[in-house]
Amino acid sequence: MTQWAVAFPGQGAQFVGMGQALFETSAAARDTFGEADEALGMALSEVIFHGPAERLEDTEIQQPAILTVSTAIWRALREARPDFRPLLGLGLSLGEYSAYVAAGVLEFQEAVRICRLRGQAMQEAVPRGLGGMMAVIGLDQATVEAICAEASAQGVVEPANYNAPEQTVISGLNAGLARAQELVEAKGGKAIRLPVSAPFHSSLLVPAGSVLSRALSGATLRAADFPVLANVDTEPCTEPQQIVPRLIQQVSRPVRFEQSVRRAMAMGAEGFLELGPGKSLTSLIRKIDRKCPVAAVADPAGLAKALELL
Repeated sequence: MTQWAVAFPGQGAQFVGMGQALFETSAAARDTFGEADEALGMALSEVIFHGPAERLEDTEIQQPAILTVSTAIWRALREARPDFRPLLGLGLSLGEYSAYVAAGVLEFQEAVRICRLRGQAMQEAVPRGLGGMMAVIGLDQATVEAICAEASAQGVVEPANYNAPEQTVISGLNAGLARAQELVEAKGGKAIRLPVSAPFHSSLLVPAGSVLSRALSGATLRAADFPVLANVDTEPCTEPQQIVPRLIQQVSRPVRFEQSVRRAMAMGAEGFLELGPGKSLTSLIRKIDRKCPVAAVADPAGLAKALELL
């Protein structure tokens, strides 16, 4: 029997209408959207299903929205296959919270509230417009790290997401990013500015970690039903005392997604189910290992395919 890992996407995966088809076909998914609306005291599901897109792109809405859709998909999968238990879970940035909800560490409604706070804190850590993020394509990680070190003479720039071989996202202040772009292009790489308004997963976000520390200290966390690989160091975590410090560090440290996928494989994962809007992680996992079975579950058709694989 194939050992499956479950993977949950992060910011940028959202789109208006995500999760709506499952809302209409799965009672478990429908209940999840209702719980999210209740937790936030607002009609989050209306924004998810009907937009406007600009509202859904607000970090404080986007984070709980993606968490809600990912959790709805996880619950719809478990509704159809109550006996399914993954070998482990992992997520990309925000997706780590979805993984902890799936593993029973965080109650969903509490996670929704924390993710909204997380979004607010990440946005407010650096004044809007001073920094951002850039995808670097076609250069290895060591070269990107050296470019960040050199460009930081102009303004802080650091690796933010190790996504796949020759695909790294960097984060920092605009002056540093501009210099990094020149250096990337001089090395033959491609630099693409991302449509985000803050330098996520850089040391500039340390203040957001303080906000999260307070929020998580008041949360009820339980031991995990299955291990979740932490973004910051790929460590398989099951206990709250392992989990909380890593979630606090996560906002200001790089996301090691490629390394997490490789760690999952080393631990025995033979395939990955991406549970969330879009197919961003499916694409990254295929870049990491072309032969690895991977399936994106975002709608009833994707769910049906996943159930066949299971």
